Amino acid sequence: MYLKYIKRPMDIVLSLLAIIFLSPILAVTAILVRINLGSPVLFKQQRPGKDGKIFNIYKFRSMTDAKDENGKLLPDEARLTKFGKLLRKTSLDELPELFCILKGDMSVIGPRPLLVSYLPYYTEEESHRHDVRPGLSGLAQIEGRNYLDWDSRLATDIEYVKNVSFALDVSIIFKTIIKAFKGESIAEDPIAIEGNFAERRKQKQNSEVQS
Repeated sequence: MYLKYIKRPMDIVLSLLAIIFLSPILAVTAILVRINLGSPVLFKQQRPGKDGKIFNIYKFRSMTDAKDENGKLLPDEARLTKFGKLLRKTSLDELPELFCILKGDMSVIGPRPLLVSYLPYYTEEESHRHDVRPGLSGLAQIEGRNYLDWDSRLATDIEYVKNVSFALDVSIIFKTIIKAFKGESIAEDPIAIEGNFAERRKQKQNSEVQS
């Protein structure tokens, strides 16, 4: 009942209130991003949402467009500035996702939307993470975030999908706020910590074939 009739209206109310309440922070952050990193202020990328439907996720950009002599973008770690690291550490880069929640592509709480390129590498069980809308935060985020290994992280997503409830969502919201203020489990460069899921799965599949 909660998932069918209450969760979406609650998402609308909470995201709208958050946008109104945080509008000064959104405006100041946008100005600082423009000054420190240039234009565009927002980073846009396609992600799979509920039922695997592709949508555009928006974040404040945290990297420059620095390129090598061949015009190819430099690695993420070379383009991530001190200001960009601060945005990630404080999770301010995630605030534009509130508009994705209001639109209906995301939820306040749910499995984090990962890369489209990861879709072919989920197990049948792991694919059920797309049975619900992806979230701004989720159970995996309060239990380790980027510092969980991929198998544990996806298992936690499935645990959430199987047990979603009003009480669980409220608990995750409060724990997320506490962790955000403390800056816990937030990696400045997630790929450097967690690695690319698709690459990890391909390596695992190759090793299984060879053995």
